[in-house]
Amino acid sequence: MRAASAKCDVSHAATLLLAVIAISTSAQSASAACMFAAQGEGRVADVIDVRTLRLSDGNVIRLAGIEPIANSSGPTNDLSTLVVGRDVTLHGESDMPDRYGRQPAFVFVDPTAPSLQAQLLAQGAALASGAISDKACAAELAAAEGLARRLKRGIWAQTNVIKNAESPGDILADVGRFGVVEGRVLSVRQAGTVTYVNFGRRWTEDFAVTVSRRMIAAFETAGIMLKSLERRNIRVRGWIERRGGPRIEALGVWQIEVVGDK
Repeated sequence: MRAASAKCDVSHAATLLLAVIAISTSAQSASAACMFAAQGEGRVADVIDVRTLRLSDGNVIRLAGIEPIANSSGPTNDLSTLVVGRDVTLHGESDMPDRYGRQPAFVFVDPTAPSLQAQLLAQGAALASGAISDKACAAELAAAEGLARRLKRGIWAQTNVIKNAESPGDILADVGRFGVVEGRVLSVRQAGTVTYVNFGRRWTEDFAVTVSRRMIAAFETAGIMLKSLERRNIRVRGWIERRGGPRIEALGVWQIEVVGDK
């Protein structure tokens, strides 16, 4: 019995070691992929929320590529532990502030370590937004989140992070928040300038993803023909709205992920 227990402990330790190595490798890769042009530096004075920092000079930084999970306060503490009082460097495709005056950027506490975003995703303290246009960077952020999900780290220890597309009422509970929904596509229909990826037959009640005409070319360039999503299981992320039934508008290719075959 003692030998069997020791063997089990060794096996468990090996599994944990492999998990740590995998997280480190994924995060380091994300750091390299998301290392855009330098935008500046500063010292973090405080954390506003899981995606927003305030520097000592008063500048507000919006962490690009991630979103908070609804009804979760823990990630803010995780972020505070990582950065408050630390000097950081900022990288991004543009230093133009958003309409709220926040500068979107990838944040690095140590230029040789993973980005802050990659660390939060690997800890299960945030969700990948799917809004990063750079393919390599978006893929690495998705991989970091996926690893945390498989290991049930942080928010992924919960069972209701990903909403079921067949439960529109549950999705509507998070209207106005960023969410992830998964289910089987019933049909793909175009109405005017909008394509609807439908998960149910009752368009006034069931969940659907909307894609505007201006986004179709981007999906096709990425090899995604929306009509081909019929009878496929997909995972979609974005801001949940109510337009009859619950809706998510796909503004970027990385918001939609095929997770099952026909």
